[in-house]
Amino acid sequence: MTTRTVLVINSGSSSIKYQLVDPDSGASLASGLVERIGEETGAITHRHDGEKFELVEPVPDHGFGLAEVLRIFAEQGPDLDEANIVAVGHRVVQGGHYFSGPALVDDDVVAKIEELVPLGPLHNPAHLKGIEVARRLLPDVPHVTVFDTAFFQDLPEEAARYGLNRQIADKYSIRRYGAHGTSHHFVSGEVSALLGRDDLKQIVLHLGNGASASAVVAGRAVETSMGLTPLEGLVMGGRTGDIDPAAVFHLARVAGMGIDEIDRLFNRESGMKGLAGDNDMREVWKRIDAGEQEARDAMDIYLHRLVKYVGAYTAVMGGLDVLTFTAGIGENDDRVRAELCGRLAHMGIRFDAGANAVRARGPLTISTPESSVIVMVVPTNEELSIARQALTLI
Repeated sequence: MTTRTVLVINSGSSSIKYQLVDPDSGASLASGLVERIGEETGAITHRHDGEKFELVEPVPDHGFGLAEVLRIFAEQGPDLDEANIVAVGHRVVQGGHYFSGPALVDDDVVAKIEELVPLGPLHNPAHLKGIEVARRLLPDVPHVTVFDTAFFQDLPEEAARYGLNRQIADKYSIRRYGAHGTSHHFVSGEVSALLGRDDLKQIVLHLGNGASASAVVAGRAVETSMGLTPLEGLVMGGRTGDIDPAAVFHLARVAGMGIDEIDRLFNRESGMKGLAGDNDMREVWKRIDAGEQEARDAMDIYLHRLVKYVGAYTAVMGGLDVLTFTAGIGENDDRVRAELCGRLAHMGIRFDAGANAVRARGPLTISTPESSVIVMVVPTNEELSIARQALTLI
């Protein structure tokens, strides 16, 4: 069978991540990153066949950046004319109530993504730029959008709706949309396939600089920690996670802080960065090992929030079969995994310290045979998920 590929694009406000994926084998044929778009000096990194090509030059806008990416493909490989690209897949964070799955890009889809900008002001405008430029530069292949919110679009009403006045909530589209849905969908699906069961009660912990938890029953999401925006839920690198909304009123009245200032405080200057002085967990552990009490307190707050969510989601599902760690911290920080499993020992969770210490590139079971819950580490692969979802439409 002729190899077919999907070019996956994740366009940010000042960056473009891309990957050429073989959705049938799961292989990444090339990947790269365009950084510092619109700044005085930009950078492009392209990886292919074990080699890394780097280019430092001004990247004035997304159009120039993506055109350079296509030129680098032609010069460094693989040749896109020979790669049999069957689709371009675009990651979009906010799909609102419109999209419960991937969508073939047309003017109506673009208009809906634009309409949802108020719900995703940091992300959707950048995605729109990427879609516009890619459609212009690659006009002969179908373009497909895959939404981070889609996996959570059909959450049960009891989980999706806040206790907010119904008329106000409906008028302004305020509900739980979640985020990282592409990752949660991929990882929970991998777990089901690996264990050969489609009836599992799962909790997936996507732990990175942004972090979220999901509860998945028989392949369907029934709860997730991020809400109207990615601010809600777990303690993250720079985000508070759950916080009394009256803290906003208090800071406005007592500290004289404006909405934008509070927004920046909650989203960028809090979480581990605000508690421990660093949002890199490796640095936080160094500070803990050096005896810094603030760092230890920050880690305890981080873990306490995780314990609360695991306990709550186990109660919501009426049990728990599998607890899975994924993303940067989830896949690489064995100390976070060990401490959380230790705090969950009362649930019958037992973990194998030796297995937990392994740096595996593939799925890994870290629980012992007698553990009442299977505990796994499963690397996420959002690009592969986007590529495979794109194929379903073409």
